[in-house]
Amino acid sequence: MNTLKLLIFDWDGTLVDSIGRIIEAMHRAADSCGVPRCSDEHVRAIIGLAMPQAYDVLYPEASDAELKQRFIRSYSDTYIELEEQPSVFYPGVRDALEHYRSAGYQLAVATGKSRRGLHRVLSGHAMVDYFDITRCADETRSKPDPLMLHEILQHCSASPQQAIMVGDSPFDLRMANNAQVPGVAVSYGAQPLSVLQKENPVLAIDHFGELTAWLQQQPNTLL
Repeated sequence: MNTLKLLIFDWDGTLVDSIGRIIEAMHRAADSCGVPRCSDEHVRAIIGLAMPQAYDVLYPEASDAELKQRFIRSYSDTYIELEEQPSVFYPGVRDALEHYRSAGYQLAVATGKSRRGLHRVLSGHAMVDYFDITRCADETRSKPDPLMLHEILQHCSASPQQAIMVGDSPFDLRMANNAQVPGVAVSYGAQPLSVLQKENPVLAIDHFGELTAWLQQQPNTLL
């Protein structure tokens, strides 16, 4: 019996309301490095990728390695400044996470953030040891490569059928598909459901609380 026991979450745009800060940091990095600002829409489209891959998508013609590193450093420094007060959780997220933990679910984070960046925000929310495992883009392969999820599944001794991946970007859901993990799309983050539905998620939600209701309806559930 494949009881669903592992809930894996993207961070930015799924658990916390940070999309606006990501966009602003990207714009400031562009100004600092003397490259054109990309539109908000184009920045939203790369959220979920590791920064090196995101830069390559946004600035394919500006491939100078030194410029790329300067842009990434500028983005990181600016985002740290903007995150002096950590981005807030979306409504209902923190209570739901507590509910899931109490019910016996294993909880994990799979993010395009760096380890330094995730540690900083987890510290800001007093959650450094909250999740069973967290994986970051600079210590494994960037989404949508499935390695991040394979590592989480192995750590938690879970099969793909015993987990779900919840995210707000096509890269989250594509990674889930590549790992044969059911994907759940959220509409309130980087991309609308019209984009996310193309990745065939098993569930699409407009509010985080809808995930709890869906979990309660599953035949093999801990709730």
